[in-house]
Amino acid sequence: MEHKTRDEHLFGPGPKRILALDGGGIRGILTLGYLKRLEDMLRTRYGNDPDFVLSDYFDLIGGTSTGSIIAAGLALGFKVEKLQDIYRTLASEVFKKPFLSLGLFSAKFPEGPLIEALTEHFGEHTLGSEELKTGLMIMTKRFDTGSPWVIYNNPQGKYFNPVGPDSTAIPNRDFLVRQVVRASTAAPHYFQPERFPVAQGVEGAFVDGGVSAFNNPSLQLFMLATIKGYGFNWPVGVDKLLLVSVGTGYVRAKLTAEEVIRMPAVQLAGQSLLGLMSECDWLGQTLLQWMSDSPTAVRINSEIGNLSDDFLGGQKFLSYLRYNVRFDSAWIKEHIGVELEEEVVKGLTAMDQPKNVVQLANLGATAAAVQMKEAHFPPEFDIG
Repeated sequence: MEHKTRDEHLFGPGPKRILALDGGGIRGILTLGYLKRLEDMLRTRYGNDPDFVLSDYFDLIGGTSTGSIIAAGLALGFKVEKLQDIYRTLASEVFKKPFLSLGLFSAKFPEGPLIEALTEHFGEHTLGSEELKTGLMIMTKRFDTGSPWVIYNNPQGKYFNPVGPDSTAIPNRDFLVRQVVRASTAAPHYFQPERFPVAQGVEGAFVDGGVSAFNNPSLQLFMLATIKGYGFNWPVGVDKLLLVSVGTGYVRAKLTAEEVIRMPAVQLAGQSLLGLMSECDWLGQTLLQWMSDSPTAVRINSEIGNLSDDFLGGQKFLSYLRYNVRFDSAWIKEHIGVELEEEVVKGLTAMDQPKNVVQLANLGATAAAVQMKEAHFPPEFDIG
């Protein structure tokens, strides 16, 4: 198979395909179960070419936090199996908790092992590197200014190249891939913020993109592809734009009023942040289902349903696919056909437990086999 260049993906003719990958710590191994099925399915479609990788199919791959690790690897041409191996190593090396570290006054985990792993696999590649086979977007948050940063490798982007002869800002093309991925994965409580120069004499302090509105980066990727200021200017339409979104599992709150009232203040604050992240995720899904043709559309709530008969502005702007697992034993049994004890399922929600890797990987693979259909990827989006 002849591999396209980044610019052929970004600026070539034909429909465009986007892959969006959620944050979720070690639960990224669940995401990889879906991606392995997708890679195998598409490889079979394209003649069982052993060299086929997902960067051949997708024109733009973006991720937040753990999703940024996967996105960067895929954009560099990694096979999913390689990323699965990387995650097994990351689980044991990165989430090895030091003695007495609780994450109260300092980060729960040292960042050294994560930095070493990112350096090993991403080297000194910059966002301008020709080794990036397709479009790449990393979602992070610059905490010292309170601003979400959408970092991407489009040469037509405003900040990819030097802004002007007198500008002191460091262009996006010169950012190290490993450094922006480390920034996107710098989850508060778990890891120290990442600090690196953004202009001459100016450093930014970055934290996990999951504490922005885009732990699920799907909506941001749709905006990136279609808002003129970002420089992509891809046309919209159900046969022109395909957005594939893959989660790391989600939880629906199941508390009584009494349990909420009795919560310690610190727990209530933490649950409030998690609730806000979940609401941002569901808002993004609501908007995308409202704007799209989506064979995977789920019920948003009991009032508006799955929006299959509602279209924003009376038209469909894209084809949209969303794959995810709800961490609920009854849901998993009904929708995936796997029986797990509720306590086991509850344990799988942790983002920092290496012991969960095998079970999460198996759950992702099983869910993908049930949910992901060949027909979800119509021939109008086939690569040439």
